[in-house]
Amino acid sequence: MTAAVSTAAPLSKSPFSQMQAVPELFARCAQRPEIANLTAVHDPHSTPEIKLTYAELYQQILQFAAGLQALGIQEGDRVALFSDNRPRWLIADQGIMTAGAIDAVRGSQADRGELRFILDNSEAVALITEDAATLKKVSPNLDDLPLQTVILLTDETLDAPGLKILNFSQVLEMGKNRAVQPPTHRTRDTLATLMYTSGTSGVPKGVMLSHGNLLSQVEGAATVVEPQPGDRVLSILPIWHCYERTFEYFIFAHGCTQVYTNIRFVKKDLKEFRPQFMVGVPRLWESIYEGIQKQFRDQPEKKQKLVNFLLKQSDRYVKANRTLQGLNLDNLNPSPLDKLKAMGEVAITSPVYLLADRLVFQKVRDGIGGQIKFVVSGGGSIAEHLEDFFEMAGIQILGGYGLTETSPITHVRRVRHNMRGADGQALPYTETRIVNPETRQDLPQGQQGLILIRGPQVMQGYYKNPEATRKAIDPDGWFDTGDLGWMTQWGDLIITGRAKDTIVLTNGENIEPQPIENAIIRSVYIDQVMLVGQDQRMIGALVVPNLETLESWAATQGDGVRNADGTINLGSKPVQDLIRQELTQAVQNRPGFRPDERVGPFRILSEPFTVDNGLLTQTLKVRRNVVMERYSSMIESMFA
Repeated sequence: MTAAVSTAAPLSKSPFSQMQAVPELFARCAQRPEIANLTAVHDPHSTPEIKLTYAELYQQILQFAAGLQALGIQEGDRVALFSDNRPRWLIADQGIMTAGAIDAVRGSQADRGELRFILDNSEAVALITEDAATLKKVSPNLDDLPLQTVILLTDETLDAPGLKILNFSQVLEMGKNRAVQPPTHRTRDTLATLMYTSGTSGVPKGVMLSHGNLLSQVEGAATVVEPQPGDRVLSILPIWHCYERTFEYFIFAHGCTQVYTNIRFVKKDLKEFRPQFMVGVPRLWESIYEGIQKQFRDQPEKKQKLVNFLLKQSDRYVKANRTLQGLNLDNLNPSPLDKLKAMGEVAITSPVYLLADRLVFQKVRDGIGGQIKFVVSGGGSIAEHLEDFFEMAGIQILGGYGLTETSPITHVRRVRHNMRGADGQALPYTETRIVNPETRQDLPQGQQGLILIRGPQVMQGYYKNPEATRKAIDPDGWFDTGDLGWMTQWGDLIITGRAKDTIVLTNGENIEPQPIENAIIRSVYIDQVMLVGQDQRMIGALVVPNLETLESWAATQGDGVRNADGTINLGSKPVQDLIRQELTQAVQNRPGFRPDERVGPFRILSEPFTVDNGLLTQTLKVRRNVVMERYSSMIESMFA
């Protein structure tokens, strides 16, 4: 038996199956009386605050498209769109597609070199920027490019030699009394967008996604989630990122209300807008979890002991329940005796769990609005302790898997089959193979190997890069994800690591860093960690401490933990011993711990990994190669 799995759930009755292009989703909602006057987008943090109904949103999309055509944008032209989250991004994105053009998207926070590369590589004839500051970033020498027009998504007015610069309102005005000329040759195979990879392994590559690729996500997600018109969705991830972008197309297709938030306001907005759905990355759920844990730690000692007791018993309850439901990844085929023991655990702990739900978990749910139906997590594997906590709190996390090259989602967990620790079952018409990385031969079910994907979401290729396309997609249409994983007998995909992230020690042992890092950040004293050690005898770690909890700890210590200015001396022996103890306990307490996974040398960093310093991606994943380069001397000294 091989691990090849093909899912072919019928989608012929889908209301989207006859659509040929993404803009048809917005036309459909604007024409439905029960949706047209519902709020589509709400940006409470813009000045002034922005609210648009579906009818108003679609009208602006049409006007923007007509304005682009009046400016000479033709079917098949490439238009660069450099902006972050805002309703006008969506209007520009759909206006470009409605006009028959292809957008090349990136956030305004990307560095100048990357933005200029996209402008050059895409051969964009027009550039749409978030504001004048973004335009200034990619200037000067724009006359070296085939640009004809620049549009600001603000209402600023600018003049520049040799360039036609308009603002958002001016483009809408140009299209106000003009009918959009529909594209003449558009099908599902027509290129819709270029989404550039972050270039972590070299020059960015333009991922070519068709309208069919993007619509496959809308159709596939409808088999997992059934949002209702008017449901609220809180948006925090970069709108230009494939994960957030296609989820937004999906919720707009169902008449939901999108509320834009950001890191600064997310906790407040969760309470105020009480969303039913939200998508995020593991770092977001970790931040929410840590905020809750801080509230627990701030309680009087007796209350802390009660909370810890309730959490421990609730943990026993949910894990026993998983075994009874056949959803325990550590025991996929429980014996009758295992089930009997689990029944006993549930019976013993359920009264305490009900008490915990009333005293603790109800407050947790209220703290994030109280109306969450579930949240979706992607962009990386979510740590086990987060899975456990949110399950105890009655908050469904549906983990998923995918890449920009797959539009992005290929697998996602279902409410009816939510196996924590797994990355879900395939979307309709998606095939999965687990193969030997060297021979490409299928491996037995349950064995780890390289993940190959084939389905309607797989990209058309890399723009103007046929060699990279041939390496990524074989003649039979199988896409090489570069990720390692295995599959259960029910088709659940479990990601074990990134092939290129695997650390190979000198004894030949392969170490997958992500699961170990997930265990380490459970420590209240460690905020971030990255394992290193390629071609070394053992693995090492770069550790970013949690300074807040470290301060509380330092207050209980004697002399020797602080510098002369009162700050914590991260190099002091007490601090080093504390972090060593935390690393050792976290790793050795992992299920399936192997001696090769022990952390040897480590260094404590005073600077966290952030988007601003270039050490995190916009979706809050560590840029491993950038960190390795930044701290190359330190890493070398660790193993000297």
